[in-house]
Amino acid sequence: MERLKGKSAIITGGAQGIGKATVEKFLSEGAKVAVWDVDVEKGAEFEKRMKSEGFDVIFQKVNVANRQEVEKAVQTVIEKFGKIDVLVNNAGITKDSTLKKMTAEQWQQVIDVNLTGVFNCGQAAAAKMLEAGSGRIINASSVVGLYGNFGQSNYVATKAGVIGMTKVWARELGRKGINVNAVAPGFIATEMVQKMPENVINMMKEKTPLGRLGTPEDIANAYLFLAGDDSSFINGAVISVDGGIVI
Repeated sequence: MERLKGKSAIITGGAQGIGKATVEKFLSEGAKVAVWDVDVEKGAEFEKRMKSEGFDVIFQKVNVANRQEVEKAVQTVIEKFGKIDVLVNNAGITKDSTLKKMTAEQWQQVIDVNLTGVFNCGQAAAAKMLEAGSGRIINASSVVGLYGNFGQSNYVATKAGVIGMTKVWARELGRKGINVNAVAPGFIATEMVQKMPENVINMMKEKTPLGRLGTPEDIANAYLFLAGDDSSFINGAVISVDGGIVI
């Protein structure tokens, strides 16, 4: 199937983890994809491999917290692909600490990437989508943005903020032909999680009714659904992809 045939997409944080799985999924479904990431080595290597397989993909080094970089990168995508049909705001970082110990720098770094970065990318891409009269914006939240998590004041604040922005944008942009939704992943077996101690991973599995961690592909599938035509009447939603962990 080519559910995204003729579509062009931007995927932030696309050189690794969930973002990488999403790029691969979108390309396999016929999309042209701009991969945004700050890791030049991984991004360039990924771009080279995907191009060798015949896919239409470009890698761009973009710090989503930098407004100028985002605006410049959007213009490059327009020049390369002619349009932006889908934006997946997937990039994010963690700098965990308790309220008592969290530094101002830890707080601000996470806010800059996870919240301001989503705003920067959303605003820049929406401007092009408004000109076209259609588009999809998909924002990565988290299950912790809905229910909180110990030691993550900064991260949780950003993921809750992303949900709020998603609902505002859905109201503002929906009448212009642009759907805006969020995905809230649970415990996902990314490279970072797989490096955790086995007992911690087992604890995550035990807390999840399905008895396993999610895979990056599980989240990529949700992004794909929201990017395609089958979700045309879904707007302002927050879809939890968490194996039922919050039941």
